[in-house]
Amino acid sequence: MRKSGLVVAAMLAAVPVTAEAMSVAEFVAKGEALRAKGVLALTSSDIALLRDEVKAAAASYRASLKADLAAGRKPSSCPPPVGQSNIEGRDVLAYFKTLPAAQQKQSVKAAFPGLMKQRYPCK
Repeated sequence: MRKSGLVVAAMLAAVPVTAEAMSVAEFVAKGEALRAKGVLALTSSDIALLRDEVKAAAASYRASLKADLAAGRKPSSCPPPVGQSNIEGRDVLAYFKTLPAAQQKQSVKAAFPGLMKQRYPCK
């Protein structure tokens, strides 16, 4: 289990963002396939693909939070500053797996705010 956690955690390391949106269902399928491979998953290009997808979703979400604050709207969540989040790849995968089938058709970018609202509610 520890090795698969490291593999999934590696999905969140820094690399350039992807151009195409991925559905939550695709993300979950690829993430589960990588976990099943264990350490061998480290050689898969899907790690970078999933990492890029999460990075793009996170950047988009943070931009929307910034826009909300600038417009005087209450933010939907209150995450820590960039680089100080304790969300790992396995957390993203676990959250996405809890979404109903209808919501798994949406993009990772569209689903990501739900994770942030759950994980970092404003107090």
